[in-house]
Amino acid sequence: MNMKTILLGSIAAAVFAAPAYAVDVKIGVLNDRSGIYADLAGEGSVIATRMAVEDFDAAGKGINVEIVSADHQNRPDVGSTIARQWYDQENVDVIVDVPTSSVALAVHDITRELDKVFLNSGAATSDLTGSACSPNTIHWTYDTWQLADGTGRAVVENGGDTWFFLTADYAFGHALERDTSAVVEASGGTVVGTVRTPFPGTDFSSFLLQAQSSGAKVIGLANAGGDTVNSIKQASEFGITQAGQSLAGLLVFVNDIHALGLQTAQGLLLTESFYWDLNDGTREWSARFEEQTGNKPSMVQAGVYSSVLHYLKAVEALGDKGSQEVIAKMKELPTDDPLFGQGEVRADGRKTHDSYLFRVKTPEESEGPWDYYETVSTTPAAQAFRPLEEGGCSLVE
Repeated sequence: MNMKTILLGSIAAAVFAAPAYAVDVKIGVLNDRSGIYADLAGEGSVIATRMAVEDFDAAGKGINVEIVSADHQNRPDVGSTIARQWYDQENVDVIVDVPTSSVALAVHDITRELDKVFLNSGAATSDLTGSACSPNTIHWTYDTWQLADGTGRAVVENGGDTWFFLTADYAFGHALERDTSAVVEASGGTVVGTVRTPFPGTDFSSFLLQAQSSGAKVIGLANAGGDTVNSIKQASEFGITQAGQSLAGLLVFVNDIHALGLQTAQGLLLTESFYWDLNDGTREWSARFEEQTGNKPSMVQAGVYSSVLHYLKAVEALGDKGSQEVIAKMKELPTDDPLFGQGEVRADGRKTHDSYLFRVKTPEESEGPWDYYETVSTTPAAQAFRPLEEGGCSLVE
């Protein structure tokens, strides 16, 4: 046997050992990489995407994945420009993450127009699977209806029956105030006032004083990221919570608690879809994530991992990446991974999974770094999100 025979034999073996198909997929991670949401999304979401590709062994299954990323600066015009360029000129097949609801809604529209795929993990507005739903978008991690139902209902049931809202003045804040107000009133509570705050903001003193003078038992923070951190810090500095009013953090991430410290954040009730210390699966993945980033993952970053993993499962099952076919397959296949457990992608594009009401531990209760949450209750996947028939989505028959 000569060298030519050996070489031809090796090539033949490689061909027969390879998967029967090969698909090129380009994923665009679009998020805030420099502003108030950079810690909960940012580079961590890029790393989560890469971990999903590696854990799935995409290359070994004949799926060649390229990952690109960009900073949308929390501006719809910037996000729209990037999305259109990625889709039209750079052959991006799927955009993932996209915190900031106003940006997400803009990317959502462009994705539908150009028939691509949008897997949202970072934005909250429930309109993505409600009145504005699209056959090209899947909303993965959390939304304003879930947050409102999880935290708002629990606070009212524990006596917090009068509310005043500090609301970030853009799509997310408006949706969160709307959905929480509905839950508060349905639970027997009353909304006594609201004030819209600039986004992003740094000085919330005048708004907090309005909330204080309202006499409401609960100040609902319809904001997120740095805005939430600053609101809570300043409320503590002004002695608002010490005087008897409670803060309801309607969208609080573990990264926010890390920034605040337990001394300031202790006792907060909040709703999340993921926490690094839930079970062995979440702990193992979070430890690997922390090795690469220095921090535990947010639920947004965990959602990016989970959504990309499910997308790749659909591509593998189809042997193709056609947008409508992939979305249909993602809705057909049950979701199941170590971070979010079992669930499904519904007809309206809403991904379901369990939701958790957490209480922030006191410094004395915490047993170490990032040990911040005590689980108060778990809402099963079937009840955690808005009922399918109540969202007003045109895709629901």
